[in-house]
Amino acid sequence: MDEFTVCGLYDLSRTRAAAIFENVKYPWAILGSLEAFTAALGRALPRDEFEEREAGVFVARDAVIADSAVLCAPSIVDHETELRPGAYLRGGVIIGKNAVIGNSCEIKNALLFDGAQVPHFNYVGDSVLGYYAHLGAGAVTSNFKSDGSCITIRAGDICFDTARKKVGSFLGDFAEIGCGAVLCPGTIVGRGATVYPQSMVRGYVPPNHIYKDACRVVRKQAR
Repeated sequence: MDEFTVCGLYDLSRTRAAAIFENVKYPWAILGSLEAFTAALGRALPRDEFEEREAGVFVARDAVIADSAVLCAPSIVDHETELRPGAYLRGGVIIGKNAVIGNSCEIKNALLFDGAQVPHFNYVGDSVLGYYAHLGAGAVTSNFKSDGSCITIRAGDICFDTARKKVGSFLGDFAEIGCGAVLCPGTIVGRGATVYPQSMVRGYVPPNHIYKDACRVVRKQAR
């Protein structure tokens, strides 16, 4: 099953951070190095295109940043991206081009590809969101188990021990998450898959499928 590997989930031409995936098969492998990678990438950005608003915070000069947005180092906000009022980047965050981080959204140790949409009251932690992946209002990526144990990722019959206590979700390109959905730690949503509103998702949603509930995951009809 290659659908939940880096190449199966993401078009790496749609992020400035493609180099972090070199020699990486599964996307959760980058979580431990994302903060250092963000800091190094920020220092290498062209200064005619990006301004360093404060130490370690790099923002494209054509990005739209609300006055009440909070950006902690290291963070990168790419071209024509919008951070709306109350957006909070906690560090170790790379936001791609033409993306939206909306009202009261919190992003922490996460990579968002170009065009990703996190527009209304969302939490994204220790996660990777693909090209034009979208979170509906109030949808969150849970990244910590209540018992504090390490996160295990299950995809089909395969089980991965991440050896990490904080692991969020991995949304493939064009994944669509409905309003109020909760993605449990270690969830993978394949390319072009859709999750119904108010769902609680655990494990793996195959590409181009619709997650209605745990017993109803159906293939999308061809258009």
